Amino acid sequence: MPTLLHIDSSVFPTERSASRGVADAFRQAWEEQHPDGEVIYRDLAADPIPHITAEAYTAGLTPSSEHTPEQSAALAARVKLIEELEQADVVLIGAPMYNYTIPSTLKTWLDSVILPGRTSGEGHSVAGTPVVVVASRGGSYAPGTPREGFEFVQNYLLAVLAGSLGMEVDFIVPELTMAPRMPAMAELIPLYERSRERAFEDAVTKAKQLAYSEG
Repeated sequence: MPTLLHIDSSVFPTERSASRGVADAFRQAWEEQHPDGEVIYRDLAADPIPHITAEAYTAGLTPSSEHTPEQSAALAARVKLIEELEQADVVLIGAPMYNYTIPSTLKTWLDSVILPGRTSGEGHSVAGTPVVVVASRGGSYAPGTPREGFEFVQNYLLAVLAGSLGMEVDFIVPELTMAPRMPAMAELIPLYERSRERAFEDAVTKAKQLAYSEG
């Protein structure tokens, strides 16, 4: 059974969230291609994962025979998240930019699923798994823009998802999402609208492409 792991991290509901809206379009298109598929969904804003603790961190680096009860419990919680990731044929992540980087809830999820010797390092249990990231942002941080150097969403996620986990990463980037709400950005509304339209089109196209490649 084909499986999609869908991670949302926006603090806003779908009607106010660019990343949730575009991710939902991808998910709907994916489900249309896989009527018998399974979706594992995590809303990290509504149900955040606890920050990694010393016990959870050290348990991943210590032989199981030497685990304390606290380490065993903490590692079990991480393994549950890791198994969801390993089960997925495709991963979909909504990653809005907050203060130039990803939401802290998404960072916490990544801290939990990156486990040396299993998902990262030799072995790479999720290597080659396609992951589509909806990286929305209020302004533009594209190459050549004044704030290009402040882009710490795509750069970071590429390093972690591709570099540490060996996944195949693709980005959808709806930008200038603050234009309709900020008078100072009013002249950018047409660019925002084109970016939004392109993001929804890309979401549907990528979902269908992945379904074709799976077939």
